[in-house]
Amino acid sequence: MNNNSKFMDLLERVLMPIAEKLNNNRYLTALRDGFLVALPLIIFGSIFVVLANLPFLDQIISESAFTAYQDALGPASAATLSIMALFVIIGIGYKLVEHSGGEGIYGGVVALAAFLILTPQMVEETPGGIPTSALGAEGLFVGIITAFVAAELYYFFVKKDWTIKMPAGVPGAVTRSFSALFPIALSLTAFLIIRIIFTFTPFETVQNFIYTVLQEPLTVLGGGLPATIAAVLLIQLFWFFGLHGQILVNSVLDPIWYTLNNQNLEAFQAGQELPNVVTKQFIDTFIVGIGGSGMTLAIILGIFLIGRSRQMKQVGKVSAPAGIFNVNEPFIFGLPVILNPLVLIPWLLAPVVVCVMVYYSMLTGLVPRPAGIIVPWTTPPLISGFLATGNAWQGAVLQLVSMAVVFVIWWPFLKVMDKQYYEQEQTEEAAATTETEKPSN
Repeated sequence: MNNNSKFMDLLERVLMPIAEKLNNNRYLTALRDGFLVALPLIIFGSIFVVLANLPFLDQIISESAFTAYQDALGPASAATLSIMALFVIIGIGYKLVEHSGGEGIYGGVVALAAFLILTPQMVEETPGGIPTSALGAEGLFVGIITAFVAAELYYFFVKKDWTIKMPAGVPGAVTRSFSALFPIALSLTAFLIIRIIFTFTPFETVQNFIYTVLQEPLTVLGGGLPATIAAVLLIQLFWFFGLHGQILVNSVLDPIWYTLNNQNLEAFQAGQELPNVVTKQFIDTFIVGIGGSGMTLAIILGIFLIGRSRQMKQVGKVSAPAGIFNVNEPFIFGLPVILNPLVLIPWLLAPVVVCVMVYYSMLTGLVPRPAGIIVPWTTPPLISGFLATGNAWQGAVLQLVSMAVVFVIWWPFLKVMDKQYYEQEQTEEAAATTETEKPSN
């Protein structure tokens, strides 16, 4: 076995078990699905943030008209992005209980109610009112942990059969509702006790405790360049072995990236300096959003420029339409990327180089930081870069430069692969011609 085969075997032995455990972990699956439940609402709110901040509109119409225009569109984002934690919580609770075999809807509502019990209320300003900030980015970490615990508690009591039994003949919907009464009541009582206990601690609320002990350190770590590079490398490595790296890594890091994203959105809407470089849109728009994981749209363009072999040309033709919308499975499986030692170096190297370049371009102010606007992942490059940076042309230019960098890194490897395929095709054609020219008996 040569050194290359040994290295590949080592990677497979280390990564495959990790990927399998992540993929089969029901908490991570529920977390991923919870965000997917909230995604349409988040995208809806993001679209109206873009519309409310169209470039040059404030210079075209009067100040009062522009203010009225923004006020008219404001409820769209206030009812979605500003309270996104609520949708994620419902999704997590629903999916976790459903995965366990219970009634998912009760998992969703008990998770939401538990979170609202723990959330501090503005008694002096608005009796019984809850600050919107606690329902958005600031409440996301508490919401995720609460959803896990509440859903598990609820299903624990269901499995213990601590339920009200209804007589035969009662409609099914009524029976299910009464069956859920005790498990929900017991679960929510536990959270009420937790809230009361925290009032006697220096933290005063669960939110303050989670933010101080967990959220702040993790957010700082996840927003740094080293952690981001590690995440990008893992995405690429998982894909190399045929596993959906984006889903696996996002399951772990989405809570951090969404929190950073929402902090930028709040600052953007308030006209303040954006605090974070790395956000959900940093990854989705400037790393993954250029043809899919590995920024493969630039590689497809390279195939059209240098490809001589029929196989490479066919891969380009099949992959290009989907690649424009950041779907790159045709390319990954057609080239192929999976378990192909010829592409391992550029497959790992190109995204890391681009990640570092994008990070410092935004850190130094050369390009505006992501504005917190969730751009649909199928948005073509250049358009997505423009929208993600708050309608800044520099975002589109940065994506264009990133594509050029990927193209340059992949160029020599594409040449080698194309030559290999071309020579193989020529040999096969020559053999077929020779076979045809043989005289028949």
